[in-house]
Amino acid sequence: QVELVESGGGLVQAGGSLRLSCVAFGTISSINVMGWYRQAPGKQRELVAVMSTGGITNYADSVKGRFTVSRDGAKNTVYLQMNSLKPEDTAVYYCNYRRGPNYNYPGDFWGQGTQVTVSS
Repeated sequence: QVELVESGGGLVQAGGSLRLSCVAFGTISSINVMGWYRQAPGKQRELVAVMSTGGITNYADSVKGRFTVSRDGAKNTVYLQMNSLKPEDTAVYYCNYRRGPNYNYPGDFWGQGTQVTVSS
């Protein structure tokens, strides 16, 4: 069982930055993928950025070059540095955990969600 606790959301102006954090608690596999999905009003939940314990990343095309996902393995923590934020980035951001090395689909464990709002 894994519990994910998120923090770092907020309200920023377009062009600004935010840094999200997610800490995993519980039975953590030595091989896993952690990262971020988001859901905007009227939209399906979509991948933002994930990173495996092997260092492999996967980014949505819409955020590549602006967002950076990173990990602190000792703390079972994943971060999302969001720069050059756009109003289109406004969404609830959810942390996700998946056992194993594959990143193409989310795992069954989700954080509570943190709101990111970008004003124009």
